[in-house]
Amino acid sequence: MRWRGVPLDVLLAVSGVALALLTTAHAGETNYLPAELNIPMALLAGLPMGLVRRWPVPVTLYLAVLLVVTDQLGSLTSNSAQILVCVALGVAGFRSGWRATVVAVAATIGATAVNIADPGIALTANAWMYAVLLPVFPAVLGAYLRSSAGRLEERDVTPDALLAAAGVAITVLSTWTSWHSGTQPVWVVGLLAVVGGLALGIARRFPGLVFLLQGVLLLSADTYLNDAVNTCVILTLIAVGVFAMRVASWPWTVAAYFAGCLLTAIAVVGDDTDITPFRVGVLMTLVATPIAIGRYLGVRQSAVAADRLRAEEAARAALAQVRADQLAERERIARDVHDIVAHHVGAMVLRAGAARYTAPDGPVADALNDIRETGHQVLQDLRDLLDLLREGIRPDSEPHLLANPADVVRESAERMAAAGLVVDLDLDPATDQAPLIALTSAARIVQEGLTNVLKHAGPGTRVRISVVPAGEGLSVEIRNGRPPTSIERLPSSGRGLAGMRERVRALGGTLTAGPDGEGGWLLAASLPARVPSRSAV
Repeated sequence: MRWRGVPLDVLLAVSGVALALLTTAHAGETNYLPAELNIPMALLAGLPMGLVRRWPVPVTLYLAVLLVVTDQLGSLTSNSAQILVCVALGVAGFRSGWRATVVAVAATIGATAVNIADPGIALTANAWMYAVLLPVFPAVLGAYLRSSAGRLEERDVTPDALLAAAGVAITVLSTWTSWHSGTQPVWVVGLLAVVGGLALGIARRFPGLVFLLQGVLLLSADTYLNDAVNTCVILTLIAVGVFAMRVASWPWTVAAYFAGCLLTAIAVVGDDTDITPFRVGVLMTLVATPIAIGRYLGVRQSAVAADRLRAEEAARAALAQVRADQLAERERIARDVHDIVAHHVGAMVLRAGAARYTAPDGPVADALNDIRETGHQVLQDLRDLLDLLREGIRPDSEPHLLANPADVVRESAERMAAAGLVVDLDLDPATDQAPLIALTSAARIVQEGLTNVLKHAGPGTRVRISVVPAGEGLSVEIRNGRPPTSIERLPSSGRGLAGMRERVRALGGTLTAGPDGEGGWLLAASLPARVPSRSAV
């Protein structure tokens, strides 16, 4: 997988060498370098571009040094190095941190200043401004593209890479023979050609900006380099087509059409051109063609996106229906469980109440009273649970108890103490500030934990309960000592501990249970303040 981008790196290296060879095609020998060294110098300038995606800052620093060296040697390879170092800076701004990018920009500013200055002539303020802005612009553009990458809807960059490659191929191959014929330095013309081609790589993301840039380049070529006008017209028409594809607004599309017609007319109509209706129609049709293609592709993309959205909505609706069916089934099961349990618990309460009136005062009467009150509590809890299921409980909803959760914890401790356990309760008052869902879960864990101690350790066992804040949530700890005597264990389904784990896991917390190493048992739970969202679970 690490070699997946090797073909692209090879293509970048070959493109860099090709550009260097094109810019030195008219070069002869200099005072320091014979003509035979132009090809090795082109290799030194272009081959490092194969590493620019992996190490953009080192490649930028290397090209900056090469720029200074070739400038001092009088080699035309300095034109290639000046163009390539700006490309490398754009990659550095996109892929590297700001500290490393600043170092690369500073080095390039110094190298560009050396390249601009003529021997024996001091740099002027305008020259310094040019030397600063030229490296800063591609670095800022790369950093901007990196910051906006997370907001892009389309992650596939293959069309962008193809547009950029095609743009550079069109501009370089069709204009490189005329770079020496203008009044501007060769590297300036070459850099504008490369930038104009590369700009198509971001046309899908920033169609208006690229269209404006191509218009400026077209007007500049019409003024300073007539041989490149036709190439700039082609790039402008491509930018118009991409604009029509990406911008769905018809008013903006019409505005882009007339702007394209105006730019094309400025470029192709000269002082001696005979303007006829036929030629005007041809020009308007020429500009309308890429717009029609762009609008067609835009409509196709919108249709595909709409189909995908409908499919996602249908999947969500199907999932919601499945969940609704599951909730309905849970409610039916809960109703059946309520009816069965309520019948038997109600009979138990009635028998305990009847036995209370015939039993004398004393421990037996107290036990019967406790059975009756516990039975009433169980019936009320069952009714509350059934009400919650009927209302449609959600994962992020806050369950409620019949009373304050802290009171439920105290009542559970008192009831188990009356049943024979030696209970030591440590309930921090600060727990009242915890979220209700954490408090409710802590109360249920205490209830179940104490029930397990009574079942498995028996009366007379010492139990310490601790419910204290932990961060924004709660920490619950139930520790019981060694059973005082061997007891006959009560029947157990083994579902209590599993239920507690499921409850805690649903809240995003943790629960551990096991021997404490001293003959007793330790149950510890950590309850967070917030329930994790369904997507995070």
